[in-house]
Amino acid sequence: MRRLVYVLPLVLVALLGVAFYFQLGTDTQKLPSALIDKPLPIFNLPPIEGDGVVLANSDLAGKVALINVWASWCPPCRIEHPVLMGIAASGVAIYGVNYKDKPDDAKRFLTQLGNPFIAVGADRDGKLAIDLGVYGYPETFIVDANGIIRYRHAGPINKVDWEQTLLPIVKKLQAR
Repeated sequence: MRRLVYVLPLVLVALLGVAFYFQLGTDTQKLPSALIDKPLPIFNLPPIEGDGVVLANSDLAGKVALINVWASWCPPCRIEHPVLMGIAASGVAIYGVNYKDKPDDAKRFLTQLGNPFIAVGADRDGKLAIDLGVYGYPETFIVDANGIIRYRHAGPINKVDWEQTLLPIVKKLQAR
């Protein structure tokens, strides 16, 4: 019985070491999403200003688009913003989902940094973010012309992410 007291911790440490070894090659940036190849959840969001155009599924119909979930209080969203401005300038449609933000803060953010979005919906209660499976900000989804989610990018998009990962997917979907 005394041997077991000494051997058991060694066995557990060895098993833990094996588990860690096999996780070394895993890309922790790629997060699975249950919504890939599934329709975008149905939504109808008011604008951040409280008046004006509503953002709904129908706005995305017939075109490949990015949906970016962001907030003014999110530091990585601020870091990502210049990249989104460049993407929008290239002609790719980007729609914004402003997550649980104060309208004045969201408007100030877009006024100061520029607005890359065709439309911005206010997800005041966070329901759309929950339906999309968002758990960190920002997150971006590529949606095809039929309203099917084809890709999810967790975290801020940088230039390399855009050029090497997202842009090829967008181009492939646009070519269909």
